[in-house]
Amino acid sequence: MTVETRTLFDQPLLVTIPARHARGRMVRLGPVLDASLTAHAYPEPISRTLAEALVLTALLGSTLKEAGGQLTLQAQTEKGIIDLLVCDFRGGELRGYIKFDLERLAEVPSDPSLFALFGKGYLAITFDHPVTDEIGQEGRYQGIVPLDGASIAEAAQSYLAQSEQLPSLVRIAARHGQDGQCVAGGFLMQHLPEGEEGRERIHTRLDHPEWEHVRALAETISADELVDSKLALEDLAWRLFNEDEVRVAPGGALLRGCRCDADYLASVIARFPEEEREHMANEGVITVDCAFCARKFPIPL
Repeated sequence: MTVETRTLFDQPLLVTIPARHARGRMVRLGPVLDASLTAHAYPEPISRTLAEALVLTALLGSTLKEAGGQLTLQAQTEKGIIDLLVCDFRGGELRGYIKFDLERLAEVPSDPSLFALFGKGYLAITFDHPVTDEIGQEGRYQGIVPLDGASIAEAAQSYLAQSEQLPSLVRIAARHGQDGQCVAGGFLMQHLPEGEEGRERIHTRLDHPEWEHVRALAETISADELVDSKLALEDLAWRLFNEDEVRVAPGGALLRGCRCDADYLASVIARFPEEEREHMANEGVITVDCAFCARKFPIPL
């Protein structure tokens, strides 16, 4: 592998090992992540959880090929500290929001488990494709898996095994530096089924020698490597797979996005009955908060 670029932050790196029929993605979020987290005064365990979810959203969302496609990740919880977690990816733009119970968070250890945060939770991942079928419906696929295991990465790995039925490995890490800023990185690797390139498709084997080789090497990746702001993702790919011919290609740059719009919000408010709008208003103005970017929009009556 010849490394001609250095991908450090906010841009996925496509990784393929042709001889082993393996492909994957790496991503490390920096400024985009910091902009998302600093919009809210999240405590460290909550910001770390949202950071990991945004990394997963970037890894999966960057697989979308069609312009206008969207990936949405949402956690559905029961009796957890976290009431709502939602992230989405569209057109290279990432956004995420988390709602939680601050009083209950104060009652648990400083490094709460996934179960402590989510209780009996489920992870729903939805792909919306801007293509229509014969009756004009847009393509949508949703997979739901329990939020079991020790991390969001383990839940994602279960989702991929169930939905795509491909041997997969997912690793995600997030760290806060001494300056308080958060860096998060992730790595997704999958084994392609035999016949993926045009032959008859045969279901992949979890114990396929090619995958065993790739998985053994991929599992050596460390959390420190994923969040090392000085280690280019190209160098990390070479460090992991120098025994093979590994190919890398940078994906599109990621942006911190939000689709809130004052005109659109005003049109939504206008649909409410006049009596309800007057009840929502304060001195003739209805203030609408955007949960994603924490901006406030004053909408006059």
